[in-house]
This record gives sequence, structure tokens and C-alpha cells, in this order.
Amino acid sequence: MSQSYPTFGRQLVVLHVDDDPMNLRVVEEILGAFGHKAIAARSGPEALAHLGRQLFDVVLMDIHMPGMSGIEAVERLRNSDSPARHLPVIALTADVMSRRPEDYLALGFSDFVAKPILVSGLMDAIKKAAEPTTATAQDLRRAG
Repeated sequence: MSQSYPTFGRQLVVLHVDDDPMNLRVVEEILGAFGHKAIAARSGPEALAHLGRQLFDVVLMDIHMPGMSGIEAVERLRNSDSPARHLPVIALTADVMSRRPEDYLALGFSDFVAKPILVSGLMDAIKKAAEPTTATAQDLRRAG
């Protein structure tokens, strides 16, 4: 049985935030295989800097990072005056025991994907986040 993956009709630019270089590489390869571009950030502060100077369609945010957690980074993003504060941010974490997926929604995330990442789960979450009903980079470009 073959797996069907969502298509988008355009290249998405995705900010992937993770302190683990292997995770960054795996997601970059997955997104690249579907024609999308991944921009890597290795920390919460680096992610916020990227979001202040570049438009993205979706953000993939690791939860457990040293210094500034993904939760703190999303909180700062959502409380900022930046147009990026409305971007969909998908939580990525191997810690599926301490919080339920709906807990991440209450914290300001748009969705949740468990690690280890399954291609189908990641691509489905990205498709849902990039649908026209969410604030994508294209929407922000038109508004800007």
C-alpha cells in the first residue's frame, strides 16, 4: 500500500528550530524531498531573530532546547508586535508524556508532532498549518 502525501502547489518556506543538528538535517531532507525550503535555527533567540527579518509559511519548533525553550519562544513571538506573531507554529517533541497535544494549542502552538517524526504526520501538520485559513507568508506579504 503506498502512502499519499499532501501537495501544496507552491514551495513553502519553513523555519525549523531545533538544537539537535541531526533533527535539523532530517527535517531539511524531508521538506526538500517535497520541494520546500527549510531554514534552520538552533535556538529560540536565533528563531526570533529569523522571524524578525524573513517571512515564513510555517514554523516547526522543538520544545526542549537549552536557554530558551520552544514554549518560551512561542510565548515571546505571540506577545510581540511582529507580523510573524500570527504564523502557524507546530510543536515538535519526543516528550509525549508530560503534555497532551491540546495543551500545546493552549500554549500558543498551532499543532503538535511527536518525535521521532513520521513523514506523514509532519506533512499533514504542515498542510493543515499552511492552508489559506491561516496567516501564511503570502498573506503577510499582501498585508505588508
